[in-house]
Amino acid sequence: MRITKYDTELQDDYRNVLVKEFSKNYPTEDKLNNPEMISHMMCEIFRADRKAEEHVWVIAFTKKFSLIGIFDVPHGTASASLISTREIFVRLCLCGAVQFVLVHNHPSGDTTPSVEDIKVTERMKEAGQLMDIPCMDHIIIGKNGAYYSFTEHNIL
Repeated sequence: MRITKYDTELQDDYRNVLVKEFSKNYPTEDKLNNPEMISHMMCEIFRADRKAEEHVWVIAFTKKFSLIGIFDVPHGTASASLISTREIFVRLCLCGAVQFVLVHNHPSGDTTPSVEDIKVTERMKEAGQLMDIPCMDHIIIGKNGAYYSFTEHNIL
């Protein structure tokens, strides 16, 4: 499977455009359609379990969970990140996503969702319903590949 990381840039007329940052082969033929597989890939390729600050990634998918691309949205501090609904959906619309998974890390290693994590998840779920691009999961990655899936815990 080919994992492609994208970013957005402004053109001269201030339009957002997708920019491919890198691509890397990932040794699986399976679709990334469960939290364990997603968590493992994020730790292998993006070292999500080793980041010193909170990072947020948006993984864009087709309807059949074929990977379109991954976006690293602005990251924050050792204990917080800034997640903008607008910035996420700009990226999802530009790449033609039909569904997405939100992933972020907790540098403390504790995967327990904070009150803010729960609020962000609810906001993404509502925005996804409005935009018809559903948020299929929100995964928090801790130390050594430990993860928390909102879907597995029936919160999403």
